[in-house]
Amino acid sequence: MLQIRPNCEWCNCDLPADSADARICSYECTYCAACVDGFLQNICPTCGGGFQTRPIRPKTALRDGKALGLGFNPASKTRIHSPFSKEDVESHVARIKSISPQDR
Repeated sequence: MLQIRPNCEWCNCDLPADSADARICSYECTYCAACVDGFLQNICPTCGGGFQTRPIRPKTALRDGKALGLGFNPASKTRIHSPFSKEDVESHVARIKSISPQDR
């Protein structure tokens, strides 16, 4: 199941579990929509893949007898920060931005 990380790995803004602004890559790297659409140009600095809107986990169990929802499976509290420099990310983005995410 998704970790639901609490922050953008680039600008460190808060991305609570119910945030519609959270974006994730297939490895669950997490960034805000502003960073993905702007600086990152829909390119994950780690894997080079594209991003999708992070699903929102329901706050409570919505099925009787099922241990689902944030009450049972809370979001992560561990903040993650990108290990890459601004220059490295810019170079990475420039190198592959002309390749569509499905072709990378």
